Amino acid sequence: MKQTINAKDTILFQGDSITDCGRSRDDNAVNSDLGNGYVTFIAARQLAARPADGLRFLNRGISGNRIVDMYARIKGDAINLNPQVLSILIGVNDTWHEFAGQNGVAVPKFERIFRNFLGEVRDALPNVRFVLCEPFVLNCGVVTREWIVEMDMRRAVVRKIAKEIKAVFVPFQTMFDEAVKQAPPTYWASDGVHPTLAGHERMTQTWLEAVGA
Repeated sequence: MKQTINAKDTILFQGDSITDCGRSRDDNAVNSDLGNGYVTFIAARQLAARPADGLRFLNRGISGNRIVDMYARIKGDAINLNPQVLSILIGVNDTWHEFAGQNGVAVPKFERIFRNFLGEVRDALPNVRFVLCEPFVLNCGVVTREWIVEMDMRRAVVRKIAKEIKAVFVPFQTMFDEAVKQAPPTYWASDGVHPTLAGHERMTQTWLEAVGA
């Protein structure tokens, strides 16, 4: 497998609360204050394993973000940071906000805005390497059958785009589908959306395997 992360790379994580995880709002937070989830776990492992490589890890996830919210801050929280690797996990709020308050983002628009986001970043940063993470839900907590049907469509969109643009695809839903054979869904994500400590650890393992780190 080709290594996605090279020496001197800046690795930027973007997304919603699953990525945010209480990370610092200090724009100077590099390799520290990255939240209490998978981003910190990934950074810690890579920094410990590659101390001479000068890697820089940034987290710009924001709790509650939908694809349109992430797109609205594309300049300041993506392009201006000049990442060599951009990892994106987005989509669950586009569904959650619809069922909770009729303020979600329909799947066709989700796909269109996602493509616009990636295209604009690639235009500004031609050599950026994308890591597209599969949005996921577990069948417990706030998640209903209607959620699962819609999230299936969002996952298909992300997988399709990743294949088209030759991005790394991280199969989070596939991983959790296997994990629930070992322990109940609430063990991995108590509300069906936000991973537990065990869930974030499995995400870390899956991400690192996908990127070849």
